Amino acid sequence: MPARLIESHIHHEVPTGITDPGYKAAAKPVAQCSTEMYASDMLCFFAFCFSCVVVTGVLRAESPSYLVFVSNERSGDVTVIDGTTDSVVGTFPVGKRPRGIHATPDGRRVFVTLSGSPRMAPGLDENRAPADKRADGLGVIDPATEKLIDRWHVGSDPEQFAISKDGKFAFIANEDDASASIIDLDSGQARGRIKVSEEPEGVGVNPENGEVYVTCEEKGEVFAIDPDQQRVIAKIDTGGRPRSVAFSPDASRAYAACENGGYVAVIDARSHQLLSKIQLPTGSLPMGTAVSRDGKELYVSTGRGNAIAIIDTEKNEVATTIPVGNRVWGIALDPSGAKLYTANGASNDVSVIDLKSRKELRRVKVGDGPWGIATVPK
Repeated sequence: MPARLIESHIHHEVPTGITDPGYKAAAKPVAQCSTEMYASDMLCFFAFCFSCVVVTGVLRAESPSYLVFVSNERSGDVTVIDGTTDSVVGTFPVGKRPRGIHATPDGRRVFVTLSGSPRMAPGLDENRAPADKRADGLGVIDPATEKLIDRWHVGSDPEQFAISKDGKFAFIANEDDASASIIDLDSGQARGRIKVSEEPEGVGVNPENGEVYVTCEEKGEVFAIDPDQQRVIAKIDTGGRPRSVAFSPDASRAYAACENGGYVAVIDARSHQLLSKIQLPTGSLPMGTAVSRDGKELYVSTGRGNAIAIIDTEKNEVATTIPVGNRVWGIALDPSGAKLYTANGASNDVSVIDLKSRKELRRVKVGDGPWGIATVPK
C-alpha cells in the first residue's frame, strides 16, 4: 500500500487513546508506564493499521474502478464515462455509425462496429441513399489512451457482435448480406463466414461450449452455429423480430429479445428448443439483454417503452420495471454486477441504475444517438 494511504489511515482512524501519550485508562502519568505497556499499545496500533489496509483492499477488490464506453451512432464517436464517479471523462471520433461495442475479457482492447449504410427504417428503398461500403469495419480502441488505433474491414454493414470467451475471435452479424463473420482479433483477418437468414443482428456466445447464437430479424429466427466447424447446427423459430440474445451463466438458457412481439423468447441452449415466451408490459419494444451474475435476473431494455424490465428467471415473469431515458437500446452491467448502464438513443444520455434499490441514480449526457455500451475494468 502507498505510504500516503497508510498515513491517511493513521491520521483519521486511530483512536485517541492510542495516539495521545497523556491518556491511560487508569489515569496514571505517562512516566509510570512500563516499557511492556508501551510495546503492547504499539502492537495494537500497528494491528489496527494493518486491519485498515486489509479492509480497504477487500473493498477495492469488491468495487473495482472501471470505464464505460458508449457508442454514439449519429455523432460517430465514443463517449467514456468514469464508473467511479459516473461522469464523462472523454469523447473521441471512431467513424460512421458506431453501434455494437465490446471489450476483450482482459480489458486491453475495445472493439466497435462501424457502418457506411444509411440509417433507415426496414423496408425502405436503399437505392435512395446508397451505402458507403468503405466506411464499414471494426474499429479497434485502446482503452488506456481512449483512442481509435485501427480499423479492419470485416464484412458488410456490421452491427452487433460477440467475443469468444478466450478473447481470440469476434463473431459479427453482417446485417445486409445475411451472414456472420468470424474475425481473428490478433490479426484482424477473416477466418470464416456462415450464411444465416435476412437481417442478422444480435449475437451471443454460449459460455460453456462456445456455440454462437445469431438472431435474424426478418423471419424471426435464431441460428445456432458451431464456430469450429463453421456451420449452422440448429434454427429456432422465435417470431417477433429478435434483436439481441444473452445466455445464462450456467449456459442452460438463452434469452432473445423480440421487438415486434413485445416478449422475450426463452430457449433451451442445450437442445436448441424454444421453451416459452415472457410477455413484457404494454408498449415494450424489447431490444438489449443482460443476465445477472447469479443468473436469477434478466435485464431487458424496452426501446420506446423507455424502461428496463427486470425478469425473474426462476418464475419466468417480469418482477418490475425501472423508467430510464428515451428509446433505451444497449445495456451493460458494471464489473461487480451492482449497476446497470443504459444507452438512451433519443434523449442522448446514459441512465445509471442501482440494481439493489431498483432506482435510476442519474443520467449522464453523452453524444448523439447512444447505441451500445461496454464496461472495462481499469
